[in-house]
Amino acid sequence: MTTDPSGEPVPGPRILLGPGPSTADPRVLRAMAAPLLGQFDPEFTAIMNEVMALCRFAFQTQNQRAFPVSGTGRAGLEAAIVSLVEPGDRVVVGECGRFGLLLIEIAERCGAEVVPVKAEWGRVIEPEAIEAALQGGRTRLVALVQGETSTGVLQPLEDIARLCRHHEALLLADAVVTLGGSEVAVDRWQVDVAVAGTQKCLSCPSGLAPLTYNERAERVLAARTTKIRSNYLDLTQLARYWSPARFNHHTAPTAMVYGLRAALRALHEEGLERRFARHRLHVDALRAGLDALRLTLFGKEPPAHRLPMLTPVVVPDGIDELRVRSTLLQDFGIEIGAAFGPLQGRIWRIGTMGASATRRNVLLCLAALDTVLRQQGWRAVPGAGVDAALAHYASVDADELPA
Repeated sequence: MTTDPSGEPVPGPRILLGPGPSTADPRVLRAMAAPLLGQFDPEFTAIMNEVMALCRFAFQTQNQRAFPVSGTGRAGLEAAIVSLVEPGDRVVVGECGRFGLLLIEIAERCGAEVVPVKAEWGRVIEPEAIEAALQGGRTRLVALVQGETSTGVLQPLEDIARLCRHHEALLLADAVVTLGGSEVAVDRWQVDVAVAGTQKCLSCPSGLAPLTYNERAERVLAARTTKIRSNYLDLTQLARYWSPARFNHHTAPTAMVYGLRAALRALHEEGLERRFARHRLHVDALRAGLDALRLTLFGKEPPAHRLPMLTPVVVPDGIDELRVRSTLLQDFGIEIGAAFGPLQGRIWRIGTMGASATRRNVLLCLAALDTVLRQQGWRAVPGAGVDAALAHYASVDADELPA
């Protein structure tokens, strides 16, 4: 890392193509450099109101409660679970990857009776498995990861939401990676609580967790018989802070709120459907290129159940996984992700999310990966990956291309 004339560090240029963070939208960085305001300054509370309205747009909801929790996506998940779950409550958690395991841990720390519903890593959780768990006893909450970034799985939610309604359980969806990159139709799917993050498809630095919950969740909060175990993550207090009452709960990270506003405005201007189409276009081009390089995607699910902003790639036999990532970073300035747990050393995770989801980045990644793999003896036709991606782009109707 170099320094500027004043001695301040200047990070090297990077193309962020991992599982997050993504490249920050320049509009977001400009917004975050604006002068600070007091948390109850009328100009700032007007910004807060706009952020809440834009959160409703992003989550496709009319919920009254839609605001960011101060903290990363994990803070939002903890706020939801610690606020809705009382000690002894039965909680069903879908686990088919690293972040399902995280939901289990958070629920256990809240004193819940946790019932894991497991699937093979790389598979979705089937509604029948959730229904069987719900039939085992009265359940307060079902928690699922919509976008499991450890495996690349996109979890369908609508059928499971109907089961939750039938069994009078709440449905919590971890939409940390999906919000702003694929559909998160909270109202239409009848998701009771959804939690996201800023550093993935919203292309904002990490530090806030957009969250929304409906009246069913509100009733559960109002009916609690024990005090919420966290003060900082107490949704009842946070909701009052993000309301006309402006309850003095904590000091919001003002610059981050500016940044989130800019990120959500960019989403609104692009439009949800065009944003989703852009992610699908670039991930399909990337996967066409990977196939031409004779690389295999991890997982057994069909395309409809694969994340459109993250691609898990199986490390070929005889290839040094860490050396590939290190060379990409050192020689090309490209960051891709490693893996967790049983998949560590076995897959790479390539993210094309938010501002990182561009034609240029896809082509640069494929060209660099082609070069690095051939340095290790991998046999593929030189340039085949880039050629396949270009062919995919050419095959898409110009009228369907994102702006």
